[in-house]
Amino acid sequence: MTGEFPAPLEGVTRCGWPTDDELYLSYHDHEWGRPTTDAHRLFEKVCLEGFQSGLSWITILRKRENFRAAFAGFDPERVAAFGDADVERLLGDAGIIRHRGKIEATINNAQRAIELVEQAGSLVDWFWSWAVIEPERTPDTPDGIPASTARSTALSKELKRRGWRFVGPTTAYAFMQSEGLTNDHDDGCFAHRECEAERTAFLAERTLR
Repeated sequence: MTGEFPAPLEGVTRCGWPTDDELYLSYHDHEWGRPTTDAHRLFEKVCLEGFQSGLSWITILRKRENFRAAFAGFDPERVAAFGDADVERLLGDAGIIRHRGKIEATINNAQRAIELVEQAGSLVDWFWSWAVIEPERTPDTPDGIPASTARSTALSKELKRRGWRFVGPTTAYAFMQSEGLTNDHDDGCFAHRECEAERTAFLAERTLR
């Protein structure tokens, strides 16, 4: 086992981006690109993608349990109530990324998430309204996967309009990729078909509500 994940799968063809780090491989095999339907986990990932800015994702992944402990399990209601003393506490926590701007953005974003729920009714439904069926591709990268897309740029702009911080187009797209709002597993990766089936089922369920 690798923390919250089962061990990496053996004998499978996967995307080229995970290193040989067991945690990274497990994250790819069991989480990345699979639909996330839990509001706390969606909020967590938005925040962690913001913390990743300028860093590698494996750095954040290794610290995720520390982040969860420090930010009350990324419960927006609890994080929204954090004050100056909490900011100072978090700046002294060596288990997370001690960046004042990102810490204060997380608290701000929790407050904005509560507002979004009050206005839209559901954090899950609102974020999933940004899902794409056919991922955008570009000839400018070897695998055709862009760093950001028109859709992620629009999502970023809307979040910023609502007062969210550290949610630029690249961060927004990384969030969309990781949470299954788009399927960017390589066509030859074993997880591509699995994630597409899970996405299709979830999107169909939302349509039938």
